[in-house]
Amino acid sequence: MKQFESFALDTANECLWHNGAQIALASKPFAVLRYLVENPGRLITHDELLDALWPSTYVQPQVLRTYVLELRKVLRDDARDPKLIKTIPKRGYSFVATVKDNPGQREDAPAFSAQDAISTDLVARDEEIVRLQTIAQHATGGRRQLVFITGEAGIGKTSLANALRRILMTTSSSAQIVFGHCVEGLSEKECYYALMEALGQCFASVDGDRDSPTGLGRLRALQDRPTELCDTLEELAQQKLFVLVIEDIQWAHQATLELISALARRGTPAKLLVIATYRPQDRSTKLYLKSVKQDLLVRHLCTELALEPLSKQSLKRLLIRRLHQEELPPELAAFIYQRSGGNPLFANALLDHMIAEKFIVRDGAEDKATWKQIASISTLEISVPQELARLIELEIDRLDPLEQRVLEAGSLMNIAFPVWAAAAALDENSESVEEMCDALERRTGLIRRAGHDDLPNGTRSDFYTFAHEFYREVLYQRQTTARRAKGHMRIAEQLQALFAGRESTVAHEIAMQYEAAGNWERTVSTLRSCARHSQERQAHQEAAHLLEHALRIAENLGNPERSVLVEGIESELEAVREAIELTESHQRKAS
Repeated sequence: MKQFESFALDTANECLWHNGAQIALASKPFAVLRYLVENPGRLITHDELLDALWPSTYVQPQVLRTYVLELRKVLRDDARDPKLIKTIPKRGYSFVATVKDNPGQREDAPAFSAQDAISTDLVARDEEIVRLQTIAQHATGGRRQLVFITGEAGIGKTSLANALRRILMTTSSSAQIVFGHCVEGLSEKECYYALMEALGQCFASVDGDRDSPTGLGRLRALQDRPTELCDTLEELAQQKLFVLVIEDIQWAHQATLELISALARRGTPAKLLVIATYRPQDRSTKLYLKSVKQDLLVRHLCTELALEPLSKQSLKRLLIRRLHQEELPPELAAFIYQRSGGNPLFANALLDHMIAEKFIVRDGAEDKATWKQIASISTLEISVPQELARLIELEIDRLDPLEQRVLEAGSLMNIAFPVWAAAAALDENSESVEEMCDALERRTGLIRRAGHDDLPNGTRSDFYTFAHEFYREVLYQRQTTARRAKGHMRIAEQLQALFAGRESTVAHEIAMQYEAAGNWERTVSTLRSCARHSQERQAHQEAAHLLEHALRIAENLGNPERSVLVEGIESELEAVREAIELTESHQRKAS
């Protein structure tokens, strides 16, 4: 076990731990990290890394930057101020953290065992694990199997594949499982990139001479011969179960998809199990992949395991296992479920963030310490965890600039937004914005249609919700203050135009938009109008709250405007309070 900072690299089981929780890491990024960790404090050139990890295969140096970027996200290391991996411009990398060999647990690490973390990864996935084991048994009997594990980012696809690996390691000494990872951009250029990575592990493990006919040298001859590549995979699956896992197949070259389809269609016996993971609504997911999978499903030549978000109860179980206590702090489970949407990655990251920021702390004697929250969660300002914000930013950056602007405009409302509001913020035609939202829903899954609004002018406007609250927050915060203000102003003005003559019915929403835009005079004016409407409905308490809010907003104004406004608001507020006292007096007499 290699220990650095709050991380532990388990080289025996090829996994990474952070504060007792296992972090999903594909085989090649793990290999890069392992080489860096095992050679700390010195320059490791690009050529040295490439020779160590791809000794007999030409690989573009760009792949190293891709893997290091992924590692920095996982390790929460800032390239501008590196604590772990330092880039030496045009030369290579250096692992600058102190590394310790430690077979046991760090003294300052939380009391989470490895088994607890493994279980945490697989909360509420018992049915899928059993199905995967059954499929592996069929493959062991010579009936080749193909499984697509699908679901959104962070839902647990890699964890499920790793669970099968752990099961096979403990129940079958002869089974072999290898992983290949499709890399965005690179895999689309190199036909069998993920397959070469996976088979490279396989041949390197069975033959020390990497350039022998049975070693990695053989792979070079297979890259342009798909039929022989299929034959090679089947050879590996003749005597023992051979499991090939290809991750993020939405980025795979079409040739890889065709080869997987060919393997599934062959009728000869083979102890072969191919597992492919992908995000079905990722922008890069090819129509060809969807059609291949659908055709194989119809022919009963593959299985799909679609992973759904965790339920409230399952997420509570996850937190119980993570915190190692049956009774959770009040509000914690409901808060994390609402904020994460049941996504395990989001939930774990949010919990880690709350611990790091000391929103929840260990309390009591060491042997009886429990986790407690420092205050009511509803009063705390808990931002998007930094590592999640980076992942979401990367996902957003893959979109076209106009698509990004549409989502950013939608974020000005709330987690749910009507198309007309996004169009108003952009000063664009509602019809074109609606078409773009529809395309974004079908292709990315970042937003979902939730219904429609009937507007006063007789038209209808669809409204959408963001898949996760985190997406909305990141999209909102990535805009400049000036651009947000302009968008809020346009939405407020469009509300007034849509409800002309009936502005009082939406005065509160208009005031919220003006306040978000920083236009204090219009905010105060609208709140006072809203208060008058409340008075007309005899809602005196509501009117008082609105006027008190107007007073607070008026404090942002300079003199003499503030003095005049405050005097008028206080006069109106005094009249409202008199009405409240009179109403309460009548109620007391009536009782």
